[in-house]
Amino acid sequence: MNFLLSLSGLIDGLNQRVGRTVQWLILFMVLISSGNAMVRYIFNNSSNAWLEVQWYLFAAVFLLCAGYTLQRNEHIRIDVIAGRLSRKTQLWIDIVGTVAFLFPMALLIMTLSWPMFMKSFIHTEMSSDAGGLLRWPVKLLIPAGFFLLLLQGASELIKKIAILIGRLPDPGDQGHHHHTAADGEAA
Repeated sequence: MNFLLSLSGLIDGLNQRVGRTVQWLILFMVLISSGNAMVRYIFNNSSNAWLEVQWYLFAAVFLLCAGYTLQRNEHIRIDVIAGRLSRKTQLWIDIVGTVAFLFPMALLIMTLSWPMFMKSFIHTEMSSDAGGLLRWPVKLLIPAGFFLLLLQGASELIKKIAILIGRLPDPGDQGHHHHTAADGEAA
């Protein structure tokens, strides 16, 4: 288990570095979008390449930060029901969801997107828009992003199992006060 926890720490570090670096692309998207809009309105000129750069940057943020978002537990959840369950049950739901849904979905998307990227790369596919960009860099983001998500899923799985067997403290259980009869309330 120590090896797996070390591996989990390496994966966490990788996704944290990727996420913290890639999130800066949001600033570049805003600057490019603003600059492109000003050029369009002031000089009545536009560039498909700059529009595609915005799209590529958005794709990079969305895809490459998915693992970072999972690590920070910031993916959308519906906690109306799960929030009422015991912490142990919540951990089991996360484990089953990771193995039954996240892993197969990420592997499927990686497997299906790789040939699409390779074909684009081999044929140096270009955008069909005038002045457009190469397509393969943005297509590479798909398998790369889902690979990072798959790695983070494995890291989260390791940590959830370690919490269940008592090898890690449960950060999701901090701050929760479990009422007991000693508190003067019904348990």
